[in-house]
Amino acid sequence: MFLLFALGLFCIIRGGDRFVDAAAWMASASGIPPFIIGATIVSVATTLPEILVSVMAALSGQADMAAGNAIGSVTANTALILALTILFLPHPIDRSRFLPKACILIAAILVLWLSGLSGWLTPIGSMGLFLLFIVFISENLHTARLEPMTDENVATDRGTVLKNILWFVLGAGEIVLGSRLLVDNGTLIARDIFHIDERIISLTMVAVGTSLPELVTAVSAIIKRRPAITAGNILGANTIDMLLILPLCALMQGGTLPMSRATVLIDLPFCLLAVLITMIPTLIKRRFYRAQGLLALLIYIIYTVFLFVSDV
Repeated sequence: MFLLFALGLFCIIRGGDRFVDAAAWMASASGIPPFIIGATIVSVATTLPEILVSVMAALSGQADMAAGNAIGSVTANTALILALTILFLPHPIDRSRFLPKACILIAAILVLWLSGLSGWLTPIGSMGLFLLFIVFISENLHTARLEPMTDENVATDRGTVLKNILWFVLGAGEIVLGSRLLVDNGTLIARDIFHIDERIISLTMVAVGTSLPELVTAVSAIIKRRPAITAGNILGANTIDMLLILPLCALMQGGTLPMSRATVLIDLPFCLLAVLITMIPTLIKRRFYRAQGLLALLIYIIYTVFLFVSDV
C-alpha cells in the first residue's frame, strides 16, 4: 500500500516535468499563447483523474464522492495550487484573456450552487453548466485564432515534433497513472488505518490526489518560470471540473445528482470564496499579488480544519 503510494508520487513527478516541457514547446511552435495552451490542452489532460474518479463514483452510486471530488478539486486547485504559484511567482496577466475565463468559472459555481439549493443538480442545472462549457471552448478557440504568437526560433523539424508529442502523451499518462495509485492507496491508508469519513476523504485526500497533475504542472512551471501555463491550466481545469464532470455524473445517475446540505452550505461557499480572492483583485489590478496567495492558502487551511470539526 505504502509502496504503491510512493510509486504513484514518482510517476507524477517524472510525468509532470515531461508534460510541462512539451506543453511549452506546443505553445511556442503553434503560435498559441501559453495561457490558452494551459486552459485547453493541458487542462483537459490534467483533469483526466478527476473525470475518471467522479464518473466511476457516480456509476457506483457514490454521489457524495462524485460531487465532492469535483468541487474539492476546484477548491484545492485554487486555494492551494494557484495560491502557491502566486506566492512564489506573482506575475501580470493579460486581462483580455483572463476576464472571460474567470467570469465563466464564477458563473459555473453560482449555477451549481443555485441548483444545489434544491438538494439536486437538476437537468436544467446540468444544461446550464453544459452551455457554459460550450461558451468556454468557443472563447478559447476564438482567442487562439485571433492571437498568433509564433516563435521562429523554436525547432519544428519532424524529430522534434514527434519527440514532444511523445513526451506530452507519456507525461500525461504517467500523471494519470500516478494519480490513480496515489488516490487508491491514499484512500485506503486514510480509511483503513486512520478511519477517516468518506465525505472528508473525497474532499481532501481524493480531491488533492486528483489535483496532483495540476500541482506538478504548477511546480514544474514555477521552476521553469512559465506561470502563464499554470494560471491557464488552473482556470481551465476548474472550469472543466464544474462544467463537464458534474453534468456527466448527473447523467450517470439518471439525469440528476444528489447534493448534500454540507456541499451547499460549506463546500461551495468556500470554493466560491477562494475563486473570488484569486480572481477579482487580479482582474482589477491586472496581476497576481503574494497577498492573494497567502489569503487563499489561509482559506484552504480553515476549510480543511472546518471539514474535520463540522457535523453539518
